[in-house]
Amino acid sequence: MKRVVFSSVLILALAMVSVAQSTKVLSVGDKAPAFTAVADDGNSWDLNSYIGKKYIVIYFYPAAMTGGCTKQACAYRDMQTEITSADAVVVGVSGDNVEGLKLFKKAENLNFTLLSDKTGEIAKLFGVPLRDGGKITREIDGKSFDLIRDVSASRWTFIIDKNGKIVYKNEQVNVEKDTQEVLSFIKNI
Repeated sequence: MKRVVFSSVLILALAMVSVAQSTKVLSVGDKAPAFTAVADDGNSWDLNSYIGKKYIVIYFYPAAMTGGCTKQACAYRDMQTEITSADAVVVGVSGDNVEGLKLFKKAENLNFTLLSDKTGEIAKLFGVPLRDGGKITREIDGKSFDLIRDVSASRWTFIIDKNGKIVYKNEQVNVEKDTQEVLSFIKNI
């Protein structure tokens, strides 16, 4: 009996260590993890191309073309002039595939980059919790489309400064206030 209990505890401990190693929660002051991803236009987007040049707003969202995610994306769209004037660039990251991101960008006339994180690897680098993905069907220009994602990220927002450090982190994002809070923070850096 003791041997079975010990074995069970050992297996559980090893599983917890494995999960802890694969997901590190980042904090303000940490160096942002370098990554590249496929953008909504099919091209590669590299974080290192922006370090030293702009403030980088990275917001993770669960799923393209859903209520809260659309409100959040449209707020970033509508504030793009102010964000650019604050010397910042915005990228939205979700588990949606590139085709779904293209549709989302077109349907909502989004004017910033969306990145596909199909496997959740970028979210894991930032410590953003993941859950199973899914499929939704939306009508665009009179045609029905399935938007598919393998994972759904929690809604978190980060700002990376020009030195590559995380200077802002929000794990309790309000979709209607996120853009204003981000813009206010950048203007006061």
